[in-house]
Amino acid sequence: MDDVKGRVRERYGNIARQSESSCCSGSSCCSSSPSLEIGYEAADTQAVPQGADLGLGCGNPTAIADLRPGETVLDLGSGGGFDCFLSANAVGSEGHVIGVDMTEDMISRARRNAEGAGYTNVEFRHGEIEALPVEDAEVDVIISNCVINLVPSKQQAFAEAFRVLRPGGRLHVSDIVLDGPLPPALAGSTEAYVGCVGGAVSRETYLMAMQSAGFVDIVIEADRDASDILSGCCSTAGGCACSAPANPLKGIVTSLTISARKAS
Repeated sequence: MDDVKGRVRERYGNIARQSESSCCSGSSCCSSSPSLEIGYEAADTQAVPQGADLGLGCGNPTAIADLRPGETVLDLGSGGGFDCFLSANAVGSEGHVIGVDMTEDMISRARRNAEGAGYTNVEFRHGEIEALPVEDAEVDVIISNCVINLVPSKQQAFAEAFRVLRPGGRLHVSDIVLDGPLPPALAGSTEAYVGCVGGAVSRETYLMAMQSAGFVDIVIEADRDASDILSGCCSTAGGCACSAPANPLKGIVTSLTISARKAS
């Protein structure tokens, strides 16, 4: 798994430096506005620093987070800071937002974005979400967008999320799950893992990991086919699926947006 993590860092480091999109987004070959196709509004993309929206998501967890002024928010896998800045706008000057990412280039980019736009209620910490650089019960709300599928141990990621949430705290994630077996060409592909497909688990396994960590009131807020927005990951199987006669991921990869909470 160290090799896989290294490839993930390499891939997303390149994205941070070059402003390119990953195959987690529709811009890989099908869409010029990936964030607008996964639940964001045009106003969202205009309300953050230029260069923060890298088109890396598969849903919009901030849309259902009901963020309130003064709250502390944690973004797992914060990338260029897109969801962090949207959250910072919502919680206001009395609130605080923490972004955690394991890719140093992403952290550097997000910090530059924050400094350039004058954000004082956002900070970005370098670390892994299986061992969060966050104190126990430090945050009110956790968000994450198309990141936990990249983590080898989903159970550990959710256990850490549970640890750092305050009692009564809320969790809102958008992520990729599987509703069937991957094609053999993708199942063992490191490139597919890095592209948000190979590391995905079944929806049952994903939801069970949340429940086992202690979360309650787990609700699927959105459930959509993700074969098109992940089509770039099919390059290992012969090109973009969206332009192929048959999409090999159709009916297999799904984007879920899920809410849960830590009991008071």
